Amino acid sequence: MRRYLTCLQAGITASCLIIGGAAAHAQDVPAAGAADTAPTIAFDASIALVSDYRFRGVSLSDKGPALQPNVTLTHKSGLYLDLWGSNVADNGGADVELDVTLGFANTLGPVDYHLAAAWYTYPGAGQFNYVELRAGLGVQAGPAKVGVEAAYAPRQDHIGGEDNLYLGINAELPLSNSPFTLTATFGHENGAFADNKLDWSIGAKADLAGFELSAAYVDTAHTFGDLLTNATAVVSLSRSF
Repeated sequence: MRRYLTCLQAGITASCLIIGGAAAHAQDVPAAGAADTAPTIAFDASIALVSDYRFRGVSLSDKGPALQPNVTLTHKSGLYLDLWGSNVADNGGADVELDVTLGFANTLGPVDYHLAAAWYTYPGAGQFNYVELRAGLGVQAGPAKVGVEAAYAPRQDHIGGEDNLYLGINAELPLSNSPFTLTATFGHENGAFADNKLDWSIGAKADLAGFELSAAYVDTAHTFGDLLTNATAVVSLSRSF
C-alpha cells in the first residue's frame, strides 16, 4: 500500500496535532509537563470508530469505516510507548495496520515538544512495513493551540528505496461557553509516497457524556485523480479509558 496514498483526531496531541487529514491517527502524545504529579508508569487506552480512515488526506480503508484501538504506556520522564491499530483496505493479504511508536514528550518554557520513531506494520504483508521519524512543537496562542510537525521516512527497501517527508501545521480553538472546539490542519508531502501532495481539513469536536464526537471536511491536491483522495466529510466517535 502506498502510504501517501493522521488526529483531526482526530490527530490531536498535547504537544502537537499529529497531522493527517481528519479522523486519522489518534495516537495521542502523552501530555507534556505532567511528570510531576503522574505515577512512575501510566497506562491509557482509547477506542475510536471513524467513518473513513484518512491518513494525510488519503483513505486507507477504501472510504469505509474503521475501528481504531490505542494503548499508551508513559513513564513520568516523558518517555512513552504507543500501540495503535486500524482495519485497512486489503493490502497484499493484510487488512490490519498496527503502528508501534516509541517517543519522548516534554515542555521547554512555553513550548511543548516531542520526538518519536514509528514502525508501521501490516501483519500478513510485511513487505509494506516501514519506519518513520517524527518531531513536533506546540504552543498556546491565546485561547488557541497551534502545532507544527515533521515526519521523515528514511530511504528503505519497503518504500521503494526512496525517502519521504511530510510537514504540517495544525490548530484547535475552543469555543467559549460550549463543549465545542474548532480544528484545522494543513500538510505537504513529497517523496516515496507523494509528489508535492497537499492535504487539509477543517472541523470541530466536542466532549459529550464521556465520548468525543468529531466531524471534519477533508480534501487534497496534487494527487493525480486518485479517487481515494476525493474530498469528503469524516465523522469520528471515540472513548478514552
